[in-house]
Amino acid sequence: MSVSTVLSSRVRLARNYSDLPFDLSERPDLAEDCLSRTAGALATSGADKGFLLHRMADLSEGRRAFLAESRLISGDLARAVQTGAVLLNERDGLSVMIGEEDHLRIQAIRPRMELAEAAGDCFRLEDALSKQVSFAFDPELGYLTACPTNTGTGLRASILVHLPMVSQQGKSGEVSEMAARLGLTIRGVFGKGRLALGDVYMVSNHVTLGRTEEELISAVLAVGRHLTDLEATLRETSRREERLTLENRVYRAWALLRSARTLSSNEFYNLWSSARLGLSLGWIEAEADTLDALLWDTLPQHLVAWRETALDEKKLNEARAECVLNALGKLF
Repeated sequence: MSVSTVLSSRVRLARNYSDLPFDLSERPDLAEDCLSRTAGALATSGADKGFLLHRMADLSEGRRAFLAESRLISGDLARAVQTGAVLLNERDGLSVMIGEEDHLRIQAIRPRMELAEAAGDCFRLEDALSKQVSFAFDPELGYLTACPTNTGTGLRASILVHLPMVSQQGKSGEVSEMAARLGLTIRGVFGKGRLALGDVYMVSNHVTLGRTEEELISAVLAVGRHLTDLEATLRETSRREERLTLENRVYRAWALLRSARTLSSNEFYNLWSSARLGLSLGWIEAEADTLDALLWDTLPQHLVAWRETALDEKKLNEARAECVLNALGKLF
């Protein structure tokens, strides 16, 4: 069974209207103008199929948090209750965030290593919009953005990668230094600070000025391929030289995931990482998509939405275990 090291790909484009100030947080009238012209341009172009408009003010705090957990909107947009909105196509992983740090954040999420395809999704939406509206652009600097680090292409490309052996063997620092030389960053997705719970990392560009969209995407893809090859080499070495230790780690994790009645988030991520490692080695039977979906389904707001009630930490841990059991099947 082939299990991809890369979990998903995401591309975001920052764009601003040339005739509006960057900060609309204190100008609800201009924020409404930004929203109406974006929705109108998308509809006029015929590119609005599958999109629904959601104003942050009309969504509950839980729903906003759910969308942010799903990465369909940013945390900043979720907090922009008075002026923020999103044109959202959940089925295809497409969103046009309105009134975040920039006027627009055009975003596409794709599975596995489909970064070029995600970029294509974003550029098609941008092209549809740009035929109807005018974006702030400087011939020398490129697209103008609220934050100078986004000026230029305004593009952020990222992939999520599962790197259990890179983490275990202390290679993450070495990998981060290599990525930094290419203008990229690598950080943990779940957890705080230097923690990378579940051994899940995000690789993304942090420079947009002076490089083309193609160069940025190629750089992220190149690091993604390097990490995939390195992880595969480390897994094979470990399977050959430390098989019993590795098997013990995998089968213990798989048994606990399918029998635990309460799971903290930290415990879940550790078990999930070992189980997914075992799946990639062909030692356990499961659907990769099912296992990967649990990364999001076990997040707090997803569990609250599933249970349809508020949950304290104890109830969250119980709900998380039940969610896992429902997905994977009980062992006993």
